[in-house]
Amino acid sequence: MDIDTVRAAFPAMAKGARSANWIFFDNPAGTQMAGRSIERMTRAMIDTNANLGGYFETSVAAQAMVDDAHQAMADFLNAADRREVIFGQNMTTLTFAVSRAIGRDLKAGDAIVLTRMDHDANVAPWLMLAEDRGLEVRWIDFDPKTFELDLSHLETTIDEKVRLVAVGYASNVTGTINDVKRIAARARQIGALSYIDAVQFAPHRVIDVQDLGCDFLVCSAYKFFGPHHGVLWGRFDLLQALTAYKVRAASNTPPGKFETGTTSREALAGVLGAVEHYAWLGQSFGNIHPDATRRERIVAGIEVADRYERGLTARLIAGLSKIDGVSIQGIVDPGAQARRVPTVSVTIDGVDPADVAKAMATEGIFLWHGHNYGLEPIRRLGLAERNGVVRIGLAHYNTQAEVDFLLATLANWLKTRT
Repeated sequence: MDIDTVRAAFPAMAKGARSANWIFFDNPAGTQMAGRSIERMTRAMIDTNANLGGYFETSVAAQAMVDDAHQAMADFLNAADRREVIFGQNMTTLTFAVSRAIGRDLKAGDAIVLTRMDHDANVAPWLMLAEDRGLEVRWIDFDPKTFELDLSHLETTIDEKVRLVAVGYASNVTGTINDVKRIAARARQIGALSYIDAVQFAPHRVIDVQDLGCDFLVCSAYKFFGPHHGVLWGRFDLLQALTAYKVRAASNTPPGKFETGTTSREALAGVLGAVEHYAWLGQSFGNIHPDATRRERIVAGIEVADRYERGLTARLIAGLSKIDGVSIQGIVDPGAQARRVPTVSVTIDGVDPADVAKAMATEGIFLWHGHNYGLEPIRRLGLAERNGVVRIGLAHYNTQAEVDFLLATLANWLKTRT
């Protein structure tokens, strides 16, 4: 993969741009937008700015673009049918909506299973549902030393009383990739639904919902180089059976029954462009046939980016490990890169994470600090009273030079404090 060519595909990093010299390590909270995504959005606002269902040209063109956006995400997720793809304002809003639809079929005494590893968007909606419906809440814990879920009691935790299991594919705090396929299989074995938060996973690894065997999966386009918009996939038979909270005039079939009101045409176009960015990566740098399908090009593109990111992650972790007082809150074994995404959180002895983020920002290095909405993992790690973590997130447009600059800048700044 040629990093200069990749960076040229992002307007924020173009030569002459004000942001060209900024270092974007804030990627777990939101990546920079690919040029293809921006171009798609611009064209949508000019060429297809109309509601759907009309016989006139802009409405017909808008429908074609919306259908292509649904198909693109179906290809991205390997969905069996583009009607299984639902767009919404964000992952949180989609989860609240679907949790209420699922909750109509649950009764007092039923159990749901959550994990201590998850972002609060895959915790709070279910806790509120449990409170509303009188549900029992069970938890899958994780080991704060290994940073991996404890699945040793999976069969007893997910028993016949459980109706739904919600679990994150990858942690936005520790970076750990969870064995969601195993968890989904156990849920299906006893007749429970599985709901997968793939927000942190989607930018970095290939998703195949058919292989996972899950029932629902959500992700966010602004985490994989698109606009601020959310995506939910669900098995068509389940989506068809659920009661959607919608106006009476709306469609009674997916995806329309869950896409409340008028969807953002420009956002859907941007999601399409983000998927096309991965396809371009695969076509440009992957070892694939020129006539490969879009799914094949997407997979090749993600795999190209993943290989590059793993090298950067190893470099970052190795460098951080050499700085006195720095503790990495996640898997550090170089041989275990397959079990983590390039989201790296650290704590520093005696230093508030906010102070680190402020200091790095003055050097043009963008980081996040605090709990990052990962309330459960931060509490489980005992870091709530220490104001959370400093979070560094890599993407395939970052460079070795940027990683080295961060390491040197952080080490020098810490020396000035002593």
